[in-house]
Amino acid sequence: MSTGERTPRAADGTGHPLTLDPRRPLRIHHFGPRLTLAVVSIARLRGAGDGALRQLSDRHLAPQEAAQAATIPLARRRCEWLAGRLAVKQSVCAYQLRHWGSAVRSRSIAVDTVAGGMRAGKPVVDAPVEVGLSHSADLAVAACGPHAVGLDLEHERVVPPLLARLLRVDHEPERADSGPSRLKRMPLPLRWACKEAVLKHYGFGLRIDAGQVRLTGWAPDGRFSWRAGPHLLRHAPASGGGLGESWAMEIDGYFLAVVSA
Repeated sequence: MSTGERTPRAADGTGHPLTLDPRRPLRIHHFGPRLTLAVVSIARLRGAGDGALRQLSDRHLAPQEAAQAATIPLARRRCEWLAGRLAVKQSVCAYQLRHWGSAVRSRSIAVDTVAGGMRAGKPVVDAPVEVGLSHSADLAVAACGPHAVGLDLEHERVVPPLLARLLRVDHEPERADSGPSRLKRMPLPLRWACKEAVLKHYGFGLRIDAGQVRLTGWAPDGRFSWRAGPHLLRHAPASGGGLGESWAMEIDGYFLAVVSA
């Protein structure tokens, strides 16, 4: 980490900080009473042989999911897709075990996406929970909770000049508890991740201009605040100046933002 904020720590009694390590095939993190994250390594899947990938598919995917994976022509895209599915399934399984004491097989968790409308592509599961998903570079990260959740993962990269200019000017005066210049010091990829996480929380993604999410503060513990622009308010009248859980961190060369009610 290079931004000075504290890494979120697990709420499962271990105190382990959240890590984003492509060398680890899977890691589960619980935060607070309501949120579970699953981190799956795309890099490990890319390095696995065809036999190992078939075993993973047989163990974790329902027949229709395996058939869908087979239609993806590029091996790289298949690994990303599989990592995303595994992350969602593992987050749901871990959440249900922790909160309901019920152990379920990942193969029995049906993952789908909203088919049309403003929320097309939003991941959904056949369980009374909400999920979010993002992947970048070598990792896929999914979140599961009782209410709508959005997250975005960005790998460390050079932001294109036009986007950089837009991100630098798109902020408002900060709240007193965020410090006079913290938001200005927020790395640009992390600022972008915050905006996308908010839009994904509502299921819109980039169908709504990211400029409709105005960042207003970034506290030392990673919590960030934001305000909805008029276009976002028209589509999500309940969106206001932040939600119950809104935090953003630079961790292990990645930028992660999570937003949940």
